[in-house]
Amino acid sequence: MLTIDCKDVSSIKNDLLVYVADKVAAIPTIKQHQFTLSTFNDDETLDITLVISAIKEYLDSIDEGKNFAVVSNNEKINITSISGRVIEREPVDQSELFSCTHCGFVTKYQVELNVHMRIHYL
Repeated sequence: MLTIDCKDVSSIKNDLLVYVADKVAAIPTIKQHQFTLSTFNDDETLDITLVISAIKEYLDSIDEGKNFAVVSNNEKINITSISGRVIEREPVDQSELFSCTHCGFVTKYQVELNVHMRIHYL
């Protein structure tokens, strides 16, 4: 499991999480100022260089790549502002997001999560 610290980019954390998880085929879990990625199979490990590359690719796609450094230390990756600049965007109210404990599926609707959860018990 890898932990990605997003304190300096917390306003884009959700978009970054979706992009990186899709790129490296991992299960994301949202936390307050960070997210974690884990593999679908416990026997596999995530390639840290591939995760870092996906993070840099996303930052470049929003023209922020030159303002942030992506550094890994064991199982933790930090996204740090080089100039002290923090990305500010309209924050999404995370208290209204529901996440599947099995696979990381995220939705704004409790009913949709309940329907989704049923597929894990078929």
